[in-house]
Amino acid sequence: MEALRMAGELDVDLVEIAATANPPVCRLMDYGKFKYQEQKRAAEAKAKQTVIEIKEVKFRPGTDDGDYNIKMRNIRRFLADGDKCKITLRFRGREITHQELGLALLNRIRDELADSIIIEQFPKLEGRQMIMMIAPGKKKPAAAKPAAENAQVPGGAA
Repeated sequence: MEALRMAGELDVDLVEIAATANPPVCRLMDYGKFKYQEQKRAAEAKAKQTVIEIKEVKFRPGTDDGDYNIKMRNIRRFLADGDKCKITLRFRGREITHQELGLALLNRIRDELADSIIIEQFPKLEGRQMIMMIAPGKKKPAAAKPAAENAQVPGGAA
């Protein structure tokens, strides 16, 4: 009762924080302002989240160099954006008898991107498709290390 009287005098709300406690825990506050700040905090947390998408790039065993280069450019762009890539190699007709050609193509892709990827799923045949999953690798701080060493060398010589 005393808390209700104080809330009325101070023109604030009496908000129950922990109802199960004995005695119940209440707080004097402007409830509208509190609710607004909670919404703002939730929106800010949601904005900071990054959604990782899985982008699929489809190849065929006979994909020529021009198309291959365009698809590789797209894969590099997806990885740079932080998305994972699902590389699908589809066999049609009697191409399925030459799975080694498909495996060679997926290995070529892996070797070209080796420095910037993590392979999440190695090439695996599922039905008439061979699938490989890759994710962007960690950024290498190789450029930062030589700069730090160069800064120490002149300081040590002086």
